[in-house]
Amino acid sequence: MAPYDDWNNLDQEEDEELQDPSYFERNHDVILFAIDCSQSMLALRDDPNYENSKTSHVLSALNAAVQIQKRKVVVGPYDSVGIMFYNTTRRNESGSGSELKKGTYVYQPMSIINAPKILDLTQLIDEARDNPDLLGEDYPSTGSHIPVGDVFTSCNWVLRDGAPKSATKRVFLITDNDNPLASSHNSRLVTSARTTLTDLLQAGVTIEPFFITTDDKQFNQHKFWSSVLVAGTSSDEDLDVLPASLSISRIDDLLEQMRFHEAAKRALFSIPFELATGFIIGIKGYGLITEQKKGAYKYFADLGDKMEVVESHTTYVDEEREAEVDKNSVLFGMTLGATAEDEDTQEHGFGTRSVNPGRRVFYTADEVRSFRTLDLEPGIKLLGFKDRSELAFEDNVRHSSFIYPDEGTYAGSRRTFTALLLSMVKKGKIGLVRALMRRNASPSFCALLPQLGEDEDDGWAEPSGFHLIPLPFADDIRPAPIEEGFQAEKELVNAAKSFVSKLALRNGTYPPDSYPNPALSFHYAQLEATAFREEFHSDSFEDHTLPKNEMIHKKAGPLIKEWAKLVQNDKSATTVVVRATTSKRKPDVSLSEVEVRSRYETGSLMQLRVDQMKEFLTGRSLATSGKKAELAERIGEWLDGHP
Repeated sequence: MAPYDDWNNLDQEEDEELQDPSYFERNHDVILFAIDCSQSMLALRDDPNYENSKTSHVLSALNAAVQIQKRKVVVGPYDSVGIMFYNTTRRNESGSGSELKKGTYVYQPMSIINAPKILDLTQLIDEARDNPDLLGEDYPSTGSHIPVGDVFTSCNWVLRDGAPKSATKRVFLITDNDNPLASSHNSRLVTSARTTLTDLLQAGVTIEPFFITTDDKQFNQHKFWSSVLVAGTSSDEDLDVLPASLSISRIDDLLEQMRFHEAAKRALFSIPFELATGFIIGIKGYGLITEQKKGAYKYFADLGDKMEVVESHTTYVDEEREAEVDKNSVLFGMTLGATAEDEDTQEHGFGTRSVNPGRRVFYTADEVRSFRTLDLEPGIKLLGFKDRSELAFEDNVRHSSFIYPDEGTYAGSRRTFTALLLSMVKKGKIGLVRALMRRNASPSFCALLPQLGEDEDDGWAEPSGFHLIPLPFADDIRPAPIEEGFQAEKELVNAAKSFVSKLALRNGTYPPDSYPNPALSFHYAQLEATAFREEFHSDSFEDHTLPKNEMIHKKAGPLIKEWAKLVQNDKSATTVVVRATTSKRKPDVSLSEVEVRSRYETGSLMQLRVDQMKEFLTGRSLATSGKKAELAERIGEWLDGHP
């Protein structure tokens, strides 16, 4: 039996597979910043971060684009970023962007993240701060809004020419105009915008809008954008179930909103969902929780005038022949097997032996994989339904996945998925499924928990779909020890409530994006400074996870002191419980002479543990020093001398 600490090694292996750097090399993230250059976006206002300085919404958007690109230099070096202005009279005379629609201009062509282009954009921002009129002069506004359909078409062409086909493609649309067709009142332009948006969606592009609101001009997405930016191309009855996510924020919060949307929603798996025999739809699964880790490092060879990436590869060598072996010819064998004593069972008719004693059974890689997957192909199969009350809170023993329909693999998946979701919510049911997410994983039984989308006050929307919850199995199900502790008095509890309520998080939620991992942030800050040849001052690094002691004392200091006095007078708080210590039971290492002699005769003596060999030698007054091979030789000599 495996040690207790190794019970979840399988999960760790699967997590390591997801962190394989080649996975991120194959799945690029592509972001195109589409920035509105209308008169309101170019209008100057006081810069809150710099004294006696002016800024604009366009300048703030460019600064946010720089910060996103700087971060991607270290966390997404294979990703691509481009910047396009629209509602500007400037045109690309040649090269990338020369064939785009009138009123659009490609400032930064779509390309893999690199430091020189980011430095060029940083230089433009610095010049714009010194000369606030620079952006308005270099990228003058058209005066009127160009058709939104032309904007989407230009975005499609930019991504078509510069983005890898297998990439996750997104457009960050930044504007403060909530009704771009106010002057034309042409309903055909709305239809055109939806048609071109459909072309984008079918090309695998996602639109993520960032609408800017101010005290003087509140943004109302219902005037135009809510009728254009829909979640998909299905019928209207589906759109209410799977709504789009619209982000409306103040310009000062634009960078924070972008960082929230920055991480690409990469699917962990894309597999079929079998509802019945011959009735299959396509789904994609997404991870809800991901551990933050440092990026995969690479080895470089110093060639004097340049550095080149060293590519590594694994080879298998036959030690006896000292020659390379094809990976496909490598066999796998178990370290344990039946002993010669099991031959007695054959005489009495119990079982059969297909391998001679002392020999191993070998399997090919495909056979080992079939043992693990039970010869199943990746997919989810619906087994039945249960009441929602049957799923208990303690059934959440591992992180769940979130599944969403994939219209690209099976036509009609979205409509069928939505119908199943609505029906299960209406009847208060959960689904029971058998799931195999990847070819080298093990099948498991899971619960399907339906979730309907909800719009939050800040514009963020929870999507509709199913939570795929792995159900507890085998060692996951065991009675937990219940220990009754001392109960605090009511007065003490009320005193604690008084200062806890003062220190509660806003809206009762913890936003992890606002409190990044300090060790990773420090690591990324050093890499960023190295990439852009800037000086790094460790003293200037700010750890957002440190408690704000001054604010805590100011808000709840007197209440905490009053609570501390009550604790000192509480008898249960000062009682120390002494727990009985139990010694760990040592494993039984004793072996009979018959067992050891049987091992010796079958040539499997080396399969004994060292402590078992020493126990056998100690019982016969023999030396127990030396390596394992010496102990085995000493045991063999004794057995030969005592037939």
